[in-house]
Amino acid sequence: MERWILLAMGPIFLGFIGWEAWYLKRRRASYTWPDTLSNATLALMHQAGDGLAWVLVIGVYWAVYRHRVCTVPTTWWGIALLFVAQDFFYYVFHRASHRIRWMWASHVTHHSSNRLNLSTAFRQSLTYPVSGMWVFWLPLAWLGFAPPNIVAVVAINLALQFFVHTEVVGKLGWLEYVLNTPSHHRVHHARNPEYIDRNYAGVFIIWDKLFGSFTPEDPAVPCEYGLVTPVYSHNPLWLTFHEWGALLRDGWRRQSLGSRLQQVFGPPERAHSGKQD
Repeated sequence: MERWILLAMGPIFLGFIGWEAWYLKRRRASYTWPDTLSNATLALMHQAGDGLAWVLVIGVYWAVYRHRVCTVPTTWWGIALLFVAQDFFYYVFHRASHRIRWMWASHVTHHSSNRLNLSTAFRQSLTYPVSGMWVFWLPLAWLGFAPPNIVAVVAINLALQFFVHTEVVGKLGWLEYVLNTPSHHRVHHARNPEYIDRNYAGVFIIWDKLFGSFTPEDPAVPCEYGLVTPVYSHNPLWLTFHEWGALLRDGWRRQSLGSRLQQVFGPPERAHSGKQD
């Protein structure tokens, strides 16, 4: 269901990308073909992997749902409650994706471009199921939300996040206090030291404000996008697997089991700190 919702939104996404590309070209800040084609290819790879993953794991969701603590009805308030709950678990997933190297190996693909535009939202990894993204929605089934509804709301959440990947939109007044806006998400994609690992929100920025990970965009500190250690490639396979290869190589080189586990499941910056175990 997630794949079909996102595919149905495809014409809307492409329409906005076309408008943004036209708008930026008039201001001599156009898209580039290599970057945009990489984003599109990665999106297709991600959709294929994600579709297969849901076929394999949906039975796990139904198994957990059979042991639910209650049954949340499919009503307007039930779906609204699911939307808020799923967005909270998305925040947990997203924060973990930046702090656990095993998960960063998938998420790094999304941050690998030194540009930020609407097509960057398509820059996803097909290895998310391997790193465990689907595990973070399992509590929703245990709480009593039906698996088909969970899959649908996950897709809606991801679709809404498409619109925050842009430099065209400035700050949005009072919405900045409640929602994840383009301004907040520009901070998240920036590699400036004061912006790294901030603003993990999906739809509601309130999670970052509650858990101490919020930083506003500062006009005096323009966002520099991309990775601290840049990846100079537009090859979708390299963008997908380069960090997995580095993770396995760094883990293999360590002598003890504990230090190997630290390389695989510790914070990503540990690999670049120069520390030896």
